[in-house]
Amino acid sequence: MAKREKMLILTGSLGDGHNKAAQAIIEAARFYRPDVEVEVVDFLEWTHPYLHSVGKYCYIQWVKSLPSVYGYLYSKTRDVNTLSNWFKRMRSFSTNRMLELLHEHNPTEVVSTFPGAAAAMSYLKSNGLTSVPTVTVLTDYTDHSYWIHPSTDRYLVGAEHVKQKLLRYRIPEHRIVVTGIPIRLPFTLTYDRLVLRDKHHLDRMMPTVLVMGGGHGLIGKQLMSVLQEKVLSAPVQFIFVCGRNKKLKQWLEDELQGTNIPHRVIITGFVDHVHELMALSDLIVTKPGGLTVSEALALELPMMLYKPIPGQEQDNAAYLVGLGAAMEAKNAADLKNQLLQVIQNQSLLLKLKRNARLSHLKERALHTLNAILETKSRYKVVREKNQLTYANATVALSSVD
Repeated sequence: MAKREKMLILTGSLGDGHNKAAQAIIEAARFYRPDVEVEVVDFLEWTHPYLHSVGKYCYIQWVKSLPSVYGYLYSKTRDVNTLSNWFKRMRSFSTNRMLELLHEHNPTEVVSTFPGAAAAMSYLKSNGLTSVPTVTVLTDYTDHSYWIHPSTDRYLVGAEHVKQKLLRYRIPEHRIVVTGIPIRLPFTLTYDRLVLRDKHHLDRMMPTVLVMGGGHGLIGKQLMSVLQEKVLSAPVQFIFVCGRNKKLKQWLEDELQGTNIPHRVIITGFVDHVHELMALSDLIVTKPGGLTVSEALALELPMMLYKPIPGQEQDNAAYLVGLGAAMEAKNAADLKNQLLQVIQNQSLLLKLKRNARLSHLKERALHTLNAILETKSRYKVVREKNQLTYANATVALSSVD
């Protein structure tokens, strides 16, 4: 009897993007391939059960406090060189823990949405400790050497230009598939904006700006300052989504108290209907994380990308601005000026929306799922040949003895 298809997805909780991509793949599998069992494991939590929270906190503080240093190291290690190879040799995982993980789940394929997990799987395969097919899903619109490892069977990327960048690493073209960054199904549907505005008790005709992203609250605070300056001539609806940042939510609510702002401002914490808020909005002001901007692209929502961190955020912003689907605000003054420029400019909004529509890959999660499942069948013949060679060698050695 053939072994049941069992996919293991390894993710990591440094930012939401890696986990969001994993959830999109799970959702696609449940909808399109319910015969495939899918399990998700946080690579960082598994390999460092007691230290992963501390490591995550230190990483966030580093990026927040010293973004230029992060950007410098990101740039210096983008290509394969002495420095990037040195970082790769610093293994952040236990071989025994990884083998224990594979033994416990016994997957037919392993998918990594986190670069550290891709490195760990490649190490195991390169040393003959496993032969399970491995797929890496890049979660930004850019390349970096830390995603690239010799024993990865297939790379799934968000756009054609990323594929071209990966070819520079001498990866065979058949091992790179442009699937789009996987997003959850609700972001791929078509919605009636007016119905959604009624549902969420919003004005049907008033320009609506969604503000989200950037876990430190920088965007929300800057935009609240713009509103308090009263520079926008016509009323606008603003929806601030603070996620799990309770301090930001409280700060915004306190700032709003007693002020005479001629706009409607809605402040919310974590919500599970971001797709609806995106679908009813005219513009989103956000940080250019790979998953958030992919969701906005899918819903053809014009973007204003605020102060991207050097590294993958800057690369994402450059890609989206190049597509003509987004504008970039590099500082608070830019944010104010560009908001003034775009919010009442219907022709500009329509242009941004049209460019998002032209660039969007439909059914990203389904394409990703299919490419993952094809990887197993593609390399099945190779594995069977290897097993036959091993068996023949064993027989030959036995006859010698």
